[in-house]
Order: sequence, then C-alpha cells, then structure tokens
Amino acid sequence: MSTLLDTHAFIWFLNGDSEMSEKLKAIIADGSNKCYLSIASIWEIAIKISINKLRIKGEFNQITEFLAENDIAILPINFGHILRLIQLPYHHRDPFDRIIAAQALTESMSVGTKDNIIEKYGVKVIW
Repeated sequence: MSTLLDTHAFIWFLNGDSEMSEKLKAIIADGSNKCYLSIASIWEIAIKISINKLRIKGEFNQITEFLAENDIAILPINFGHILRLIQLPYHHRDPFDRIIAAQALTESMSVGTKDNIIEKYGVKVIW
C-alpha cells in the first residue's frame, strides 16, 4: 500500500502528538507499506515555521533524517501532478491540500489525513 501523508499527519507523527491516528502510525511502521511526504508539505512546514505559526520537535534541517529513519520518501511535484491539479473541482481552499490530492490521484495513493474534504476528490483517506 502506498500512502501520502498530509502535512498535519506528518507533523503530528514527527512531534509524537496524541492527535496522530493509531491506524496511520501502524501503516507507517509496517515495512510492507510505502509512505511518502510531498515536497509541498515540507514547503508548507518551512513557511509556517518562518512565520512562527508552527513548532516542530527538533530542527527543520533534521526532517530529512526523520524521514529516512521512518522510511518515508519525499514525493516531488511533477508536471503530471499539476495537470491533475488544474482538473480538480474547487472543494478545498488550501493550495497545499489540493496538490496533495492531485499527487495522490496521479500516483494512485491513499492519503493519511484527518481532513475529510480530501475524500471529495475521490482519494482514499486513511485515518
């Protein structure tokens, strides 16, 4: 199973937050599953840290180590993702969530998220 982590799910996982779904934690821990984090999520985290709207456990530059330790790959944004994005109905106002939905649809991935709006795009949500 391939799962794309939504930004908040990754942050909660990184910070060890109790808001994190036990089901999603088990999926990440299961080596037979492949988990991804969109480069858009890393961008979103950087923006929120820089404007003091987010604190994470550790330093920002340690995110790549955390990803490697947990076997989470970074999913780059490619042209196919953008083509899918422009075809999406406007269910979500958040541009980061829209690109995550487009990436998941293009790559046939589930999304690990608490955000039920993502399901409106036809994406399988795991929480």
